[in-house]
Amino acid sequence: MNPAATPDSPDTGGTANPEHVMTAEERAEYERLRRDAAVRHRGVRRAGASVLVLLALLLAPVAVVAAWVQETVSDTDRYVETVAPLASESAVQEAVINRLTDRVVDNVDVAAVTDSLTRALQDAGAPPRVVEGAEALEGPLRSAVRSVVDRTVSRVITSDVFQQVWEGANRRSHAAVVNMLTGDGDSALRAEDGAVKLDVGEVVDEVRERLVGAGFDKAAAIPDTDRTITLFETEELGKAQDAMRLLDILGTWLPVLTVVLAALAVWTAPAHRMMLIVTAAGVALMMVVLLVALAVVRRVYLDSVPSTALPTDAAATIFDTFVRFLRDSTRTLLVLSLVTALIAYLYGRGRLARAVRTTAGRGTTAAGRALHRAGMSTGSTGHRLAEYRAWTTGGVIAAGALALLLWNHPTVGAIALVLGVGVAVLIVLAILAAAGEPADRPAERVPG
Repeated sequence: MNPAATPDSPDTGGTANPEHVMTAEERAEYERLRRDAAVRHRGVRRAGASVLVLLALLLAPVAVVAAWVQETVSDTDRYVETVAPLASESAVQEAVINRLTDRVVDNVDVAAVTDSLTRALQDAGAPPRVVEGAEALEGPLRSAVRSVVDRTVSRVITSDVFQQVWEGANRRSHAAVVNMLTGDGDSALRAEDGAVKLDVGEVVDEVRERLVGAGFDKAAAIPDTDRTITLFETEELGKAQDAMRLLDILGTWLPVLTVVLAALAVWTAPAHRMMLIVTAAGVALMMVVLLVALAVVRRVYLDSVPSTALPTDAAATIFDTFVRFLRDSTRTLLVLSLVTALIAYLYGRGRLARAVRTTAGRGTTAAGRALHRAGMSTGSTGHRLAEYRAWTTGGVIAAGALALLLWNHPTVGAIALVLGVGVAVLIVLAILAAAGEPADRPAERVPG
């Protein structure tokens, strides 16, 4: 609408229909209504963005855990990669060695051997001192049996055989992980009576065969029962299984939903850059909360495992190995969020941001002009790079984000590598742009 007066325009009937001319009071009221409408519109957008970012932040830690669970139980290679290091951990090996040695020694009746020897000496008419000496052999004989058994078991557990058996059994029984989380089925890894147990029957068979081959015929009597090691023992296993089922279902879509909510929050907010900083900083904070929660769960788990069932150091190793990929993902997202917030801040009008951009601009300009004076002018290419600097910067940032998105399980090191390459590319582009411009090029425009 044009509030200014305009000439009368003839209508089809030839009569004049004069336009209304706004008075000063009407114009003031019109401008006030426009401002009020704009304020209300910005208020609605700000409120909507706040709700969206709150939902995204609340879902962020749950989405990370859900994605970890879904990947661990659905990807055999990832699962084997998760549990494989346990076979080479000294604390776990020591626990397995002690457990198997105790079981073998318990099945060797040393007392029966000494009793049989005593009776044989008595029947042969041996002197009483010799018979008493045979009776006293039980302790040394038991110690010798334990020493030989421990040495044999240790050779098996610390060799590549144990690691191969361990990885092979876990790979073949990967479905057991799903059974454990859902509480269904019966396999190597299963839930029984509030405890998660691992069947080490294959290892027992290997030890039994080696002991028999070493001359311990009694080792053949090692029973096939009680061949499990308790990994977790808790009264809340049923609830944990229900939570795992839900996380497994949501593992694929919950991260996508969280990213969509965060993107909508940034897009809806009147100040996009500021909302991006808030969202990234909020996600970083939630990742810190998740790391603290993992530390608390670790402490609760270690307190719930009796030392008679599993040594504390072995239990700690099992927990740390099992959740290490979850910790890595959480740390990676924490660093990525901080980097995103920093980039968004440096792109703004803050004093420190302007100082950083000014310093970087002076450095690249000096380098570019030095190239220009040395006869290495980039000419029209440099002019285009300078003209479309915003587009090239956006393209480099987008390429970095795409590289991380396509990276298979990115880590903090991957983020550092992509960030370093991106910064290096931006510096090179800025130098090339300065090498094609005259010395009196216009000052850098501050982004909006």
